This record gives sequence, structure tokens and C-alpha cells, in this order.
Amino acid sequence: MRAVVIREHGDLDVLKLEDVPAPVAGPGEVVLDVRAVGLNHLDTWVRRGVPGHSFDLPMIPGCDFSGQVASVGAGVAHVKPGDAVCVNPGYACGECGECLAGRDNLCRFYGVYGEMCDGGCAEQAKVRARSVVPVPAGLDFVEAAAFPLTFLTAWHMLVTRCALRPSDVVLVHAAGSGVGSAAVQIAKFHGARVIATAGSDEKLARARELGADDTVNYESGDWPREVRSLTGKRGVDIVFEHVGASTWDGSVLCLATGGRLVTCGATTGADVSIDLRRLFFKRISLLGSTMGTAADFRTVVDLVSKGRLRPVVDRVLPLEAVAEGHAALGRREQFGKIVLTP
Repeated sequence: MRAVVIREHGDLDVLKLEDVPAPVAGPGEVVLDVRAVGLNHLDTWVRRGVPGHSFDLPMIPGCDFSGQVASVGAGVAHVKPGDAVCVNPGYACGECGECLAGRDNLCRFYGVYGEMCDGGCAEQAKVRARSVVPVPAGLDFVEAAAFPLTFLTAWHMLVTRCALRPSDVVLVHAAGSGVGSAAVQIAKFHGARVIATAGSDEKLARARELGADDTVNYESGDWPREVRSLTGKRGVDIVFEHVGASTWDGSVLCLATGGRLVTCGATTGADVSIDLRRLFFKRISLLGSTMGTAADFRTVVDLVSKGRLRPVVDRVLPLEAVAEGHAALGRREQFGKIVLTP
């Protein structure tokens, strides 16, 4: 079968389309004929490498994917060949105390497809059977590959970590990204007021279409001052942060007394600092978040199936254009998800 393989870290040229052996389903596993795979910034980190973190190369990237079940291993009864499914991008052991307590994203063996083991940038992919769920009603394969990781991540950040309330004012950075466009929808679903940032007026207009109440272009002017002005100088209750160093100082400055900043990424850099006096005088909370629980994922799938949340697809490219997709992510030119089709 054909697959995108990363054998060494580097630039776009390390993304190689190769013929590799087809996977075989073992006990408790399924093999999918992949129909679509969504790209994430995680894929670019796997490609480039992360200082101080090791990836087990070679690796087939791709954590967001959907397809049809091709075969099932022993003990698999809830899906059968031909079923249309999408994949929970995170997996855990299912047996430790954290897993049994419903906190499976804290499992010491927690992993992500395409990061810790081979993912979906291929004609076929092997996954744990408990990772797959039916494609939500009304979605095609492309849309089913465009929501799992971003909506799971954003849901866990806002609902689980920040205990989002209808009275909250939420600042969502980079609303044109996959996780940002998900966060706007999730915050509005809970009745919060959303202030969205993006780097172009076109993206801000699309953020308003998703439900953002106010928008701010962080490429022009003093955006923290504008955010504070929109809140009557009070500040926001939650900052949805995933951009990193370039927005960090302004994000902290925008917080109201008792506010929460939750972060899941560092696209523009991870080296940040904070004045501890601001931390304790304003009683703010800094929260880290990665992925989400299996229960979070099931909730998101249910809401997507009911049309309460919807994936946002920017463009669809063939698998052969994986480097083009990575380049577009690097230029931040997309709104929503870039999806590849094998």
C-alpha cells in the first residue's frame, strides 16, 4: 500500500510517499481503508522534530482519519467490514487507575496516532478497535476526518479544564485554525460571549459566521488594549491559548481578576515568562491541556451528529500533496482543516 513515511526530521522533503506492507489486524484491532485524513500542527511537529522529545521513526503521520473497516481482529464485535468509522486520535491502556476513573488522557501509556505509532496518512491504517466510532450522521468521510482531534482538544480545554460557564467571556486566539474554529463553536454552544482573534479580516469575518460576537485582528494595532476595551477594561474570563510566545504576554494581560488561561500549544515558541505578582494579585489560573478523555470524545461525536457542532474544511488535497498541506499550515493560510484523501 502507499503511505507517507517520515524517516528523519526535517523540512517538507522528508515527507516521502512509499510502498509499505499493508497492516494486519491483531486481537482487539481493526484495519481501515482510509478515505480521508485531516492535517494538524502536530503533524508538522512530528515532521520537524521537537527539542528534548523523541519520536520513534520511521513514522506514518496523521492522527485525524476516517474510513471503512477492511478487517477486524479476534474479539472485535462492535464493528464489521464495510462499516464507516472515524477514529478517536488518542488511545490509552484502558486498565490503569486513571483509565478506570475516566481520566484516560492522564494514562502513563497515553498516545496519539501518527505521533506514538503509525497514523492515517496511508491507504490503510491499523487502530485499536475501541478507538473507532461510527461516522456521525450527516457527515461524509472528509468531514469525519476534520473534527476529532481539534474538537476533542478544544472541548477538554474549555469544558473540562476551565469549567466553562454561560456568563464567561472567552478570548479565542487564531480562530482560523482547526482548534480555534472548534473553540468558537464550543464556547457559543455553552452560551458564552466570544472574542476571536485572527490575522486577516477575511478570517475574522468567517469567525463571526461561526458565532464569534467580537473579533480582533492581532496583526494590526494593540490587540490586548482592543480586547480590554471590548470588555469595558474588565478583561476576559478565559483565554483559549495555543499560539505560544507571540501572544502569551498579551493573553495574560487580557485576563480579568480570577481569569483562566488554558493552553495546548506553542506554535510560535515555548519560551515564555510571567510576572508572579500578576499571577497572585489577580488570582489567575494557568492551565495546561492535551487531548481529552474518551468520554469527551463521545460527547463531541454526539453533538456533531446532532448538528450542534460542525467541522470546518478549508480544502481537500490528494495524499500526494501532503507537503503542500504542511506548507499551507506553516503559512497559516487555512481556515479550518486541510484534509488529504488517499
